[in-house]
Amino acid sequence: MRKIIASLDIGDTWIKLVVGEIYRNKLNVLACVETLSRGIKKGFIVNAESATEALKEAFNKVEETIGLKTTKVIITVPAIKTECFLTEGYTNISGEEKKVTHKDIITAMQNAVYSKIEGNKELVTILPTKYLINDTEIVANPLGISAEKLNLKAVAVTVPKKNVSAIINCLEKIGVEVIDISVGSLGDYYQYRTKTTDTSVGAIVNIGASKTEVSIFNKGILTSCEVIDIGGDNIDSDLSYVFKINREDAIYLKERIALADKNKAQPSESAVFENKIGDRIKINQFDASEVVISRLQEILNLIKKQINLLTKKEISYIIITGGTTEVAEFKTLVEQNFRNARIGEVTEIGVRDNKYSTAVGLIKYYDSRLKLRNKSFSIYSIEEQEELSGIHKKVNISEDSILGKLFGYFFDS
Repeated sequence: MRKIIASLDIGDTWIKLVVGEIYRNKLNVLACVETLSRGIKKGFIVNAESATEALKEAFNKVEETIGLKTTKVIITVPAIKTECFLTEGYTNISGEEKKVTHKDIITAMQNAVYSKIEGNKELVTILPTKYLINDTEIVANPLGISAEKLNLKAVAVTVPKKNVSAIINCLEKIGVEVIDISVGSLGDYYQYRTKTTDTSVGAIVNIGASKTEVSIFNKGILTSCEVIDIGGDNIDSDLSYVFKINREDAIYLKERIALADKNKAQPSESAVFENKIGDRIKINQFDASEVVISRLQEILNLIKKQINLLTKKEISYIIITGGTTEVAEFKTLVEQNFRNARIGEVTEIGVRDNKYSTAVGLIKYYDSRLKLRNKSFSIYSIEEQEELSGIHKKVNISEDSILGKLFGYFFDS
């Protein structure tokens, strides 16, 4: 069975839906669509009817792209009031061989959170941190080890139920089943995961449209997450206010003209807009860059402060991602503010923009969960996979077309 997974990242500006296939531990993107968010504010549904229509539009676009309905998806939920807590559980090993199996690990994980999740909370994930065999021997991977008992310590991640229920209800209305939920930072981590991140303490930062998420990971385990109410939209508002131009022109100025490095800005590089009172004005790259840099500097200062509040441990890496990092020369500003930070880079063909880091990474995250459970999964049935592969497709060639006449010439002779 092919391993095809769909992920949905619901943002304030864009809803991103990605369908990808894991093949030989690599992700191949089959479809990537986006549609304007409607009825959504800071990831929350504020108008169910508008949000449902926007979600329906995204799924229709995927169907147009690959020719199949997508009815199963993993989703991001708002990270506001995310809680991470340490817990532990165990299971007695059964079976004739008395060897630890995937099922034993899952049972121990389930026991670790049994009766420990508050009624108003939704469990996002359980991340094992340590395995113990027969109460004495610490092992990195217990699979296949002879044992009477398996203990594990883990970090459980929860969010308020209100972060989840409204989104699921909207998707159910359009016939889409949610197979798993996650916070965006887990997707971002798995998008940029390396051997270094898996063995050290670091921060993953996503600067989105209306908010910035700062998350701390310790050896690949999410330990804390906080949301700052500031993002790329604030830059758009600044440009609109300073130059008295409309929002669309402000976005164009940010994305096409401004730089995050004043030293590289050219006063001769400019664009002409009509302001709100009808006058035509010329805005040069240097002036636009000053406005953009001012707000980006504020965001980076808040990120730095938040990291210091979330952990007292030494930070080995900071990875910054999200759509706002696509501002030209943002890398320079980051290097000026942080000693050990870098801009993430989404490299998969078809999604080469950092605004897709969460959606793409979520597919990789879910694949890791499947491996832990020793499960295989695809959002499409075997028949649908065959259709996707083109096994049952026929090429219809008109006899009147040039190609049809060529076929007739060669095969009728």
